[in-house]
Amino acid sequence: MKPKIRTPFFEMGIKNYVYGDTVLNYAKALDAAAKKYDIDVLLTCPVVEIRRVAENTERVIIIAPYMDTLRPGRGMADILPEGLVAAGARGVVINHCEKPMSLPLMKRVTERARELDMLVFACADTIAEAKAVAHLHPDILNPEPSELIGGGGDGVSDLSYVKETLREIKGIYSDILVEQAAGISNGQQVYDDLMAGSEGAGAASGICTAEDPLAKIEEMVAATRRAADDLKKLRGEKT
Repeated sequence: MKPKIRTPFFEMGIKNYVYGDTVLNYAKALDAAAKKYDIDVLLTCPVVEIRRVAENTERVIIIAPYMDTLRPGRGMADILPEGLVAAGARGVVINHCEKPMSLPLMKRVTERARELDMLVFACADTIAEAKAVAHLHPDILNPEPSELIGGGGDGVSDLSYVKETLREIKGIYSDILVEQAAGISNGQQVYDDLMAGSEGAGAASGICTAEDPLAKIEEMVAATRRAADDLKKLRGEKT
């Protein structure tokens, strides 16, 4: 069954910043923070590390960074969706700017993911692209200006961009969860995006290239908890 994600949530990406035992150490730290702060966490995990992370964590929802659309049988070197699920992946990323897809391919991957009850975590650059991708009805949509990804730009997405993408995406499908992740490097940025209306926040380079990545994981998940509590207060709910 596809996991149901509580909001606000936090997503961590690995990309290829680290590998091997370091990936597992980061995943364990993310798992511990998820338990400590009672926050749902996602980990976009290198394919070769998925099974080991799945077997050594309890609260981490593992997202594969990519998959092909083939079915069991012939297909040398392609990434089999069923193999990802068997290893422990609960979802897949489509259309990250470092692995872009055509709209027809996004549609085919989304259909295969739905066959297997996998979450679809979609990425988009411009607001226009976010609107186009939203029509595929992914579970999560991460609109992020490509120039900010990987810490390549100056800062994070402008809050006006955050609010406009939220409005446009929710106008197409209100149940799509919207995450902001581009350029995030500290807990305050996580908090600000969540308080601006995003349902999730995430980071990859902001954690993996930090001076103390394990402390940065703790800081960002703690900020997600702080935003969750403050949002409840604004709604008049008990924390």
